[in-house]
Amino acid sequence: MGYQPRIKSPKGAIHVYKKSYREKRKDKKSNHKPTGKPIMEEKYAATEQEISEVTLKRLHTLGNQRFGSFPFSMHFDRWLSNVTAVLSEFESYLDMGLDDQFIMERSEALSTIKLQLEHRRSKEATVDQETKNLSFWRARLKQINTEYAIMTSEIKARKKAQLRRLYSSIDDLKKEQEEIIRLKTGFFRGISKKAKEKKEIEISQKLNDKQRELETLILEFNAGQKQLQDKNDRRREPVLEQIKLFQKKIRDLDDDGSLEERWFVCEALIDAVNTFLQRKTIQPSEQSN
Repeated sequence: MGYQPRIKSPKGAIHVYKKSYREKRKDKKSNHKPTGKPIMEEKYAATEQEISEVTLKRLHTLGNQRFGSFPFSMHFDRWLSNVTAVLSEFESYLDMGLDDQFIMERSEALSTIKLQLEHRRSKEATVDQETKNLSFWRARLKQINTEYAIMTSEIKARKKAQLRRLYSSIDDLKKEQEEIIRLKTGFFRGISKKAKEKKEIEISQKLNDKQRELETLILEFNAGQKQLQDKNDRRREPVLEQIKLFQKKIRDLDDDGSLEERWFVCEALIDAVNTFLQRKTIQPSEQSN
């Protein structure tokens, strides 16, 4: 390579310093380097009143929380954990020196709801058995109704057959009676008036007997039907009671029965927090006095 003479800039020209590509890359990297000193963000400290208000609001929300569908017991542990977490935050965030009364009221409330929810959990576990019991008693009721329908049908069939026989006999006697009346008013030879009257009396007696038999039969069938109905009612009554019982049990399980219990416990915890805050407010004034 030969020697290259340096070209002089014209007189009066402005000299501008230009960085090489390597220097530009170096500067760009240096601009993105951290300073080495972390930026400290100022953390906001909630006041005692703010934490108390949040605690009361969250307890109120938990007390009104509804569980969507059966089995409701699958939500119990999560709900209890949320309640416990709210109380733990209240107790840990505020260095207030919890007194024995608050600790006792809080512990009693939590123990109560745990027992109640455990009882609910046990009841929900019986839903399959309660459904089987309901199916059994419904089948029993259907059997009783079927037996009653069969016996009623048999009674009606016997009644119909006997009534048909009696009505036929009565019709025959009435025809015979009409024939005797025609004989009495006519001039038929070979039959005396006395014989005609005797025959008429016999037929009238038979007709009366059949009428009484008909009335007695109707009364007996009505009494038998009433007796069968009473017997059927006596058989149905305990079965219907069992059906109502198991229907109520299953209906109670279909509703979130724990809602009222959980609401009462949360209200008790709210009262415990409020009375504790009141005692805490009164104590400094008493000490100053």
